[in-house]
Amino acid sequence: MSRPATLAPLWLALVFLTRVPLPARLLPEAPRPEDAGRSLLFYPLVGLVLGLLLAAGGMLLALLPGAEPLLLAALVLAGWVAITGALHLDGLADTVDARVGSHGDPERARTIMKDPTSGPIAVATVMLVLLVKFAALVPLVAAAQWLALVIAVVLGRAALVLLFRLADYLNPAGLGADMAANLPERAAAGVLVATAIAVVILGVAGGLPGAIIALIAAGATVAALAAFFRRWLGGFTGDPAGATLETVEAVALVVMALTLTA
Repeated sequence: MSRPATLAPLWLALVFLTRVPLPARLLPEAPRPEDAGRSLLFYPLVGLVLGLLLAAGGMLLALLPGAEPLLLAALVLAGWVAITGALHLDGLADTVDARVGSHGDPERARTIMKDPTSGPIAVATVMLVLLVKFAALVPLVAAAQWLALVIAVVLGRAALVLLFRLADYLNPAGLGADMAANLPERAAAGVLVATAIAVVILGVAGGLPGAIIALIAAGATVAALAAFFRRWLGGFTGDPAGATLETVEAVALVVMALTLTA
């Protein structure tokens, strides 16, 4: 049976962003470069699916006796890490290691990013980011604002679409290069606009005005990181992309937690 080529970009997006097992018949035998580029267009949609799964799991756990906000936030965060395979946390760790260990040298930075080991600063950074996410989740869970979790996950994935438009991808080979070379720019702009509109509507309809501030903060964060990567490396690779996603998720959660009662 032939693979459903028209859905190949969606399946690739699921493979890139999650550890959700997919039937082998759904996966393209050899991803086409154009499918890799179009897969980026589905990133916010995959984020929506992930966010809804995490929110649904959290709401079910909240029905259990003794499900206090601290425990719920910890369990939701654990599920969050598990369903994504800590892929982007690994990118965050490698990026921080490279920044500290390279002393600003781009070539040395790229070499360090290829090293599978992590130094103390990388471990500390991952722990701090997870701690910030957990601390932001607690008041949101206590207020049953599961919509904030969905929005944060969506913004994290949309951030990668924006990053590919704001900075050059440096690795000349591999799927990342195919993504950069074959990303339909007009369609990507449409996806970003549609995501922004959806976040605004969800924030207003869900009584979460902080969602709009989180949207602005997410865009500003990606723009700042893209500029930083251009100055430091001349562009970005997969690890800085993962660091961007994790940073945007944390920023979005913190903003929505801080503005919860505003």
